Amino acid sequence: MLWNRRKFVAGLGIAMAVAVLPAAVAAQQITTNTVLTVQTTEQGSHTQATASVAVTGADGLPASGVVLIEDGNRELAEAALDSAGEATPAFSLAGGDHSLRAVYVGDGSHLSSASATSDVSAQVSSTPSFTLSLAPVAPSTLPLTLTAGQAGTIAVNVIPEDNAALTAPMFVTLSCSGLPSEASCTFTPESVEILATTPASCPANSAPSACPPVSSMLLQTSAQLNTRIVRPAHSGNESGPVAWAILLPGMLGLGGLAWSARRRRWLQRLSLLALVGLVTALGTTACKPLYNYYQHGPPHPPATPNGTYTVIVTAQSTNGVTAVTYNTTMVLTVTGGS
Repeated sequence: MLWNRRKFVAGLGIAMAVAVLPAAVAAQQITTNTVLTVQTTEQGSHTQATASVAVTGADGLPASGVVLIEDGNRELAEAALDSAGEATPAFSLAGGDHSLRAVYVGDGSHLSSASATSDVSAQVSSTPSFTLSLAPVAPSTLPLTLTAGQAGTIAVNVIPEDNAALTAPMFVTLSCSGLPSEASCTFTPESVEILATTPASCPANSAPSACPPVSSMLLQTSAQLNTRIVRPAHSGNESGPVAWAILLPGMLGLGGLAWSARRRRWLQRLSLLALVGLVTALGTTACKPLYNYYQHGPPHPPATPNGTYTVIVTAQSTNGVTAVTYNTTMVLTVTGGS
């Protein structure tokens, strides 16, 4: 009876410890404070904004991780904090009033936090234009974190602005930059169309910005291949290069003998030795890559390197007079790679 009671007490203690563990882990995370300031400049027919974000922990030290810039329920940009806990994402603003805030998503040591809203007014223009916003598809949350070899999908919304002034459809071409090596991005479609009127597929009496054209951006990373690549089939003349590597030095050596027959004996031997050594080295060096290819197959491509990267999404178009280019940024984190 005493032994069973001790087992019961020990089991109860373990259960209580397990229940308290998550709370203890959460208690170890540091609360944070996020501060946002926004500066705007007028660039042609649109307003360009630059946000300055600073995130500090309750201990006074800078935080690490990613911040999002939101306008209501719409995400405009992402940026990674630097070593000082600061970031300066840049993005375009549609004409009118905006309530912007910076959201710090937190990390293993810091809790998430959001800044106070910053009210910003962007110029209203009668020149047709557009802005960009990003929405997660798969994975369903941002910032985007992928294991090397995985793919992620982001919806890029091209939001029309003053499109009623269009005399012809405006075509917007999308691209991206800033990706790590062994990674790529593709857009479907690569070019979207902005019409002068609200598309028929939108709800009746809705504004063009309520159902903007959308392109699906696929971000693909690469994993390290560990499987052995099968040697490719060929015509069975494997011995040809090897045979030439052996015969060529001998043939040239005989030629050297004939050429130097009338020379001094010591010069003849020295020239022959140097010539045979040089040609043999060249022959075996030329054979080595082909031999490795036939025996081991092509080399394995490397994996996408681990790290956090700022990816720039660019949209280019023309309003009929001048070309316009708008950018926004997102953060891609790759794990499990090289």
